Amino acid sequence: MTVAGMAGGTRAGVAALVESGQLQGVCSQERATRTRSAGLNASGLPDEALDLLLQRRGLSRTSVDRYVAVEGDGPVPPGFAHRVDHHRAHATTAYLTSPFGSAVILVCDHEAPEVSVWTGEGRDVNPVPRAWAGTGFVRAFARCASALGFVDPAAGQRMEALARLRPDSYDPLMASLIRREGDALVIDDALEAVAAKGAGAGGSGSPNHAAVAAALQARLAELLVEFVQQLRAELGVPRLCLGGSLFYHSAMNTAVRQSGVFEDVFVPVDPGNSGLAVGAALDASGSHPVLASPFLGPQYSPEETKQVLDNCKLQYSWESDQDAVMVAVRALKEGRLVGWFDGAMEWGPRALGARCILANPTAPYVLDNLNRFLKHREPWRGYALSVLQEAVHDHFDGPAEACFMECDYRPRDPERLREALPSREAAVRVHTVAVDAPLPRFRRLLEAFGEATGVPCLINTSFNSHREPIVCSPRDAVRVFYATGVDLLVMNQFVLSKQ
Repeated sequence: MTVAGMAGGTRAGVAALVESGQLQGVCSQERATRTRSAGLNASGLPDEALDLLLQRRGLSRTSVDRYVAVEGDGPVPPGFAHRVDHHRAHATTAYLTSPFGSAVILVCDHEAPEVSVWTGEGRDVNPVPRAWAGTGFVRAFARCASALGFVDPAAGQRMEALARLRPDSYDPLMASLIRREGDALVIDDALEAVAAKGAGAGGSGSPNHAAVAAALQARLAELLVEFVQQLRAELGVPRLCLGGSLFYHSAMNTAVRQSGVFEDVFVPVDPGNSGLAVGAALDASGSHPVLASPFLGPQYSPEETKQVLDNCKLQYSWESDQDAVMVAVRALKEGRLVGWFDGAMEWGPRALGARCILANPTAPYVLDNLNRFLKHREPWRGYALSVLQEAVHDHFDGPAEACFMECDYRPRDPERLREALPSREAAVRVHTVAVDAPLPRFRRLLEAFGEATGVPCLINTSFNSHREPIVCSPRDAVRVFYATGVDLLVMNQFVLSKQ
């Protein structure tokens, strides 16, 4: 049976395909339509994303046996036989894409009840009765971000990036402003005034501003760990899955993992609303938990890529696998930005080796090049690093692994990575790449760069231009390459250069 899962409203439309109980494809509307945050169409469906997934698998709408949607996500199109509760969809995404056969599942989201707890056993996912009725962690995080002056849709992301500049900051006064009373968080009315006073007049990105962000984030992480400890004591299960938009924040994931409360902690590829379609489809399919690949988006053959390049009348070279890697290594050593396009697209929010812009973390002015000219971000913003799994603890302190770029780490030698760090004490988000990683070419690139430089890691940011979603197709990659400051484009074995 083929099940199509749908999620989204006016924003963040997503389609997922499950065939014979196995997750086979996921794509968001924004990547199919090239319109950032694109939602569902008037049909109630993410039509472009759904049709792209079906077309890439040689299927059509007639191949779909069942459609399933998430409660509250737009109108119900004709023929929908199943609707899944919003929090249940988060829980099933977290658990059914994990490697666990049983687990506690914690969902922290902006939708009521904001915090919910579930258990997974085999294919069954069941709620644990709780009475959470007050402010949850996501709303508290949003209020802290607002107190720091961040009010746009990326406010939480900006606050977290600011907090990474001063990760050791902790202020008892800030901590006293946020507390947990039963199943609710209580925030003091003085939060905004105290945060403004603590931040001072230094402006966004100042040390004081960063210290306040870090202190507020640390308090939320502390309260989250306390709640996780309560769940472990009550339920006694050694494994935990995390779902909901709170767990986009790598600092929260890191706090839970490093607390050691649970023996194993799993954060899915996409824990937020754009991952809901996956949980809905798996739930309706009666699937068992199976670790999901992060690379389930559209994939394009060499013939399709060549056709795009030839139609655009572009000059390119076709290299062996090894030569394509070495061309990229040479460019990176010279401080050039490299667009990297390989295999099936990532379906989550992070670039994990399929649709990336890569940079040398030791190159002078690399943050200026990325923030000022490529991403148009604040100068204090840092970037994630992709690192060989077996070398991560030679260079960083942090969790054992973060294969979905879901955790923060501290460089052991900040001086060596000073060009990649917006402050000397900054934390960085890390993506660990194992020996058996799904994209072996990306793994070989990290190995070759490490052999050439002694640093087995690369700055890794998503392959997109300012205010645009991550590229999906070869045509998207070519357009972004020529419209931005990216110097070299490696698409599988095709190499394009501006020099």
